[in-house]
Amino acid sequence: MTGLTKRLSLAAASLGVMALAAPMVWGQTQLTRADAEKDPVLKAMLTELDRSKSELQLKGFQKPFFIEYRVDDVEGYTTRAEFGASTGAGHFHRRGAFVTVDVGDYKQDSSGRGDSAPALEVLDNDEIALRSALWMATDQAYKGALDAYAHKQADLKQVQTPPEADDFSHEKPVIVLETPKHFQVDEKAWERAVAETSGLFLTDAKVSAGKQDVQYSQAYLDAEATTTYLVNTEGTITRTSATHYDLDFSAGAQATDGMHLDRSYYVAGNSVADLGDAAEFKEHALECLTGLAELRQAPLVDEEYHGPLLMDADAAAGTLKGLLARSVTASRPPLGTQARTTGAFASSLHARVLPEFLDVTDDPSLASYNGKGNVGTYTEDQEGVPAQAVALVVAGKLENYLIGREPVKDFPQSNGHGRAGMFGPAQPSIGVLRITAKDGVSLDELNGKLLAMAKDRGLSAVYFVEAMARSGGRGQGAVCEQPAGRCSGDGAGAGASV
Repeated sequence: MTGLTKRLSLAAASLGVMALAAPMVWGQTQLTRADAEKDPVLKAMLTELDRSKSELQLKGFQKPFFIEYRVDDVEGYTTRAEFGASTGAGHFHRRGAFVTVDVGDYKQDSSGRGDSAPALEVLDNDEIALRSALWMATDQAYKGALDAYAHKQADLKQVQTPPEADDFSHEKPVIVLETPKHFQVDEKAWERAVAETSGLFLTDAKVSAGKQDVQYSQAYLDAEATTTYLVNTEGTITRTSATHYDLDFSAGAQATDGMHLDRSYYVAGNSVADLGDAAEFKEHALECLTGLAELRQAPLVDEEYHGPLLMDADAAAGTLKGLLARSVTASRPPLGTQARTTGAFASSLHARVLPEFLDVTDDPSLASYNGKGNVGTYTEDQEGVPAQAVALVVAGKLENYLIGREPVKDFPQSNGHGRAGMFGPAQPSIGVLRITAKDGVSLDELNGKLLAMAKDRGLSAVYFVEAMARSGGRGQGAVCEQPAGRCSGDGAGAGASV
């Protein structure tokens, strides 16, 4: 490890995709709507979109100026275990649609727009059934958009400061047709490995002496393949596909004074190979169990610590993700305010938000780092906009935001960061956040600086943090905090004497 000479990659664990933006040539042939209609799901979506575009209007009310359909199709496998025994394994298949209807125009629309998100019971690509579900969702979304637009017009009459940005951005249509992907996993082998790992505190001689102290020990593997279909009235047609895998172990106990303690290991990847093999998983679980036993015997810190600390890459990644991930996204502020956006960096454009030696870029095209695949990569977002690498912080100063199709002051266009989970609207979000340090030094040099600072301040000890306790979970904005194979949990650090 080389300390700050390493680049820290933060990945949102959501739908990473690889796509081709149109107008483009794929295999020397430009993609067209006719190509898309060979897919029965896209054909049903396009046919219903045409009908809604031409016929959707209540008498005396506006026609929509924008309609978008998004269908997420997820197939997966999961296996779970506790205390050495499987608690279940099986497959699942679900579909969800998210329908957006917008009235008004690009400058002033129905704000949050009319949205509807039905679960689709149609899994066999029946065109009539798909169209029927979309038709009912479109009707609901249209009526919601009319109501939202009327309320917005009333609200605008009450404010003295009109919005400084358009409500919706103009974007070039694209056609993207990826081949749907499928997850691949040795189900029987992983079901056995997950069960055995959850029972290591009982069976492994290295840790079994403290088995009576373990209150829970559990593990799981999830494998998913998600294909996302998107069409809108601007002409965008996309079919993107990605696989995602999660592997997790966690164990908990209580200290003698009653404090709850937890140690856990989690890794995510775009392929099952990114997770490592079963033997590696068991080794990481043993590290967690050993650390849990040590935590139970560790003395309680009897005073507050005020001083410097050094974070390893895992802890630094989680900490910087917490500080930056939401702060660098731009969301529309309430009507009547002069703010550019919301969040911690709302008024920080061109101001210093980090030390001068740090640069931050969000680059969804960064597919791998140090030979390992990054979760969160994609080339087309969930609004059909090509992803861009965005230089967010340069020499410590905030110079940009991540934007979807809802503009904010001084940022009229999307930079391809509108990302969505199943049944949810697209919102600005990170893809692969890369933090780079200029003139970095080695870990040994950093340790030397840490100890020197402690002596200058008259401290008897300082702290080195290996990993932070996990919070949240999978989903939009989650992050794999242990890419180097470390456990996280309460007290995942060490003291160093000065």
